[in-house]
Amino acid sequence: MKENDVIVITTDEGVTEEFIILFTYENEERGTKYVFFYDENNDEEVMCAKYFDDGTLEYVEDEEELDEMEEVFRAYESELEE
Repeated sequence: MKENDVIVITTDEGVTEEFIILFTYENEERGTKYVFFYDENNDEEVMCAKYFDDGTLEYVEDEEELDEMEEVFRAYESELEE
């Protein structure tokens, strides 16, 4: 595994956790970047967050963005199945 395949997240409580990056996606129209990632010990649950150039993450709460992220993830999964 390459080093850039890992994302390190520090919670508000100061707890550091490592996650495996599945893929990234950018919505050019919105100018927003997203990262899809999962816990190595639980690869059944994929999470998604907006990411910024300064390294911060923000969880997606907007319904329209969430719908788009689900669509992007379904497309990713269907490409894997081909």
